[in-house]
Amino acid sequence: MISGMGGSTFFSGEALGKSPLPKEAMFYKNLDGQTVQCQICPRECVIGDGKRGFCRNRENQKGKLYTIVYGKPAVVDIGPIEKAPLYHFIPGHSRLCLTCASCNLRCKYCQNWHLSQKSVDELSHSYYSPAEIIHEAKKQRLNSISFTYTEPTVYYEYLYDISAIARQSGIKTSIVSNGYMNREPLLQLLKVLDAVKIDLKGFSEKFYEEVCSATLKPILESLITVKKEKVWLEIVNLVVPTLNDNPEMIDEMCRWIRENLGVDTPIHFTRFFPNYKLTHLSPTPVSTLETAYEIAKRNGLRYVYIGNVPGHIRNSTNCPSCNRRIIHRSHFDIVEMSVVNGKCKFCNLSVAGKWT
Repeated sequence: MISGMGGSTFFSGEALGKSPLPKEAMFYKNLDGQTVQCQICPRECVIGDGKRGFCRNRENQKGKLYTIVYGKPAVVDIGPIEKAPLYHFIPGHSRLCLTCASCNLRCKYCQNWHLSQKSVDELSHSYYSPAEIIHEAKKQRLNSISFTYTEPTVYYEYLYDISAIARQSGIKTSIVSNGYMNREPLLQLLKVLDAVKIDLKGFSEKFYEEVCSATLKPILESLITVKKEKVWLEIVNLVVPTLNDNPEMIDEMCRWIRENLGVDTPIHFTRFFPNYKLTHLSPTPVSTLETAYEIAKRNGLRYVYIGNVPGHIRNSTNCPSCNRRIIHRSHFDIVEMSVVNGKCKFCNLSVAGKWT
């Protein structure tokens, strides 16, 4: 039995029972017979024999790179798609949530640091093949599988194989990602995904370098790639007091989204709560989130949300044309749905998203 991150507990079926053999990684090159270079993310780690890359999950074994987390999920549970959050991706459905250990970023405020900042050796896990994951999703009558909680890039091969089988089986898939992935791996993955939520954590290189140990440019490139490939995309910006809550930065980010991704790309401004290495900060004032909302709307963005504030009016969806409330949410629950066949019930406007 595998328990989860606040969702339902399930998985009463049989697991593999024993650890699967390491699987050769995708997207790497051998440099000199013994040393390899991973090419899955912008870090492009050069890894010596017997060593692992920055993400802790890819190990060089005698000149071949292997993923050591394949078939080893640390969490598998059931939860609402709204928790992703993905508000325009078949609203109200339940998803199978899956993750493996570790991450390729080091965000100082990580909400799931006990999973993302650990290696597979430091976490308990069970063993499930991709086919068994699909079997359980069908058994539980779930609409989709979501790769979430930590960064899906660091268990790329596992999520790719699951997603490929899911597509053949009529089950949709989504990732909740930091977007720090190279273009070629992302392009291949998008062929088997139905939706992507990317955390755009801030809008300056300084913020990414100092708070996340990463760089901004690759995330922007990933956002553009997802949009061009016409896979459903939503963005989350966790607003952290004193670090990325400057109205000018938020305005610049919203203008970039409008110009590069279009006004129909949803953005969620989410409330920060003290965690991990930033426990000295205060929770985000709701007024700061409301200011961010107004900035986004002034920039013409049509679907703007305030998250992690249960009961807030801006957690629901209003029609951009008639301004009637068309999806009434109470935190992660759908109270009332007024989108019919992808259109506003009141004025017949086509609402951006995936509805079936």
